Amino acid sequence: MDDGVARLSARGLRDALRTGELSARDAVVHFLDAIGTRNPHLGAFVTVTAESALAEASAADEAHAAARRAGALDALPPLHGMPTAFKDLVDVSGVPTTFGSAAVEPRPAPHNAPLVTALRTAGVISLGKTQVPEFGLTAYSENRIAPPSRNPHAPALSSGGSSGGSAAAVAAGLLPFAPGSDGGGSIRIPAAACGIVGLKPGRGLVPQGESTGDPGRLVVAGPLARSAEDAAVLLDALVDGDHQGRHTASYADAVMRDPARLRIGVALASPWDHRYRIEPEPEALAALDSAATRLAAEGHRVGEAEVRYDNRYPDAFTAVWTAGVGTLRLSPSREPLLTPLTRAFRRRAQQRSRAKLDESLRFLHGFERDTVAQYGRWDAILMPALAQTPRPIGWFSGPEWQTTADDDYARQCEFAPWSSMVNVCGLPAVSVPTVWTELGLPMAVQLVGPMGSEARLLQLARILETAKAGAAARTGQ
Repeated sequence: MDDGVARLSARGLRDALRTGELSARDAVVHFLDAIGTRNPHLGAFVTVTAESALAEASAADEAHAAARRAGALDALPPLHGMPTAFKDLVDVSGVPTTFGSAAVEPRPAPHNAPLVTALRTAGVISLGKTQVPEFGLTAYSENRIAPPSRNPHAPALSSGGSSGGSAAAVAAGLLPFAPGSDGGGSIRIPAAACGIVGLKPGRGLVPQGESTGDPGRLVVAGPLARSAEDAAVLLDALVDGDHQGRHTASYADAVMRDPARLRIGVALASPWDHRYRIEPEPEALAALDSAATRLAAEGHRVGEAEVRYDNRYPDAFTAVWTAGVGTLRLSPSREPLLTPLTRAFRRRAQQRSRAKLDESLRFLHGFERDTVAQYGRWDAILMPALAQTPRPIGWFSGPEWQTTADDDYARQCEFAPWSSMVNVCGLPAVSVPTVWTELGLPMAVQLVGPMGSEARLLQLARILETAKAGAAARTGQ
């Protein structure tokens, strides 16, 4: 696959496609070849739509030729010819959506989801659908319909979830970048596990990536990429969803500038502390220390942030997070095909009164106000992205006769204890790897900022990934 495409960043590929140095067919063929070679060992893709992708590439090349003849290359869409893929929770017209569930009868979707429409309008070419957990519920991408999504750095380990297939595909070079969705950490968790950059935008920035069946307004769409710069390129397209010029500021330009000197608070407190055993492993603390040291060396004021969370959070968040599975329309004959975790959450959601759900929503609104106020004492909050190194395939759910749904959920909360409260608060956050373990596994940190700070967070991520690249070069890794 040493055909030139593999050496390009997503931004470099975008520019090469725009100038005509590479054709859209060049790019699509390269990534389809990569998928054919590596996906059987990774399980990142559930469906590969090679035929339609090649047809779209031919159409994109014809459009490029026409624009060149007219002297109007600037009129091409911003991501002209860029390959990507969508999570198998998102409808792509003509392609089955499985939702990662054997209980769903997969039928070709009649329409594109708004996120797909926005990115197709931006010029992307979809190569298929990527692996997810059932209905996107878990921090690992394993289900009953296809092989699990594996970690490219150690295939016996999980790539995280719920955007696990997309993160694995990006990290393994099967895609230049990919859109993910994040309702409780589903972009940041797999990005951290796979050693790439994952940005959860603030609530409302990417409206076409929000979910209608989401009473807490937790879910947003955002980019997964191998660098902060590449994430910014995709974020520009996601934000300018109608591509009518309303988004004038460029994240891709802003990310290359250094941020002003900031007050960065380091926090290890988690809203799950009172419910589960939250014990960051040495590798997680090493990633945090590396980031804090680097940011201080850049002139930022780094100090300990004292943050306190209401211990009622776990019950309230879980009620809101799982409310959607209680209203799923499923044939009674197919309900036994649900995973044990989904069955348990569905039963509890159906037994929960509307008054109880409303009570949980009111609590989370108050939790949001309180937490945003505490975070507001700092320009950004720094914490580990994960408390543990990537876990083995099957570790969370375990053998069904030994592991209950509550055991599974507890393991997820102990693995990623600093994710969900950011969704509740609607704040932007970025995950970026800062160290690699002796076994070659990435460990990442998370930076959380106030509303509207996506560009600043990407700038900080670029500083941290630059330090990582420099260290690797000095040690010959």
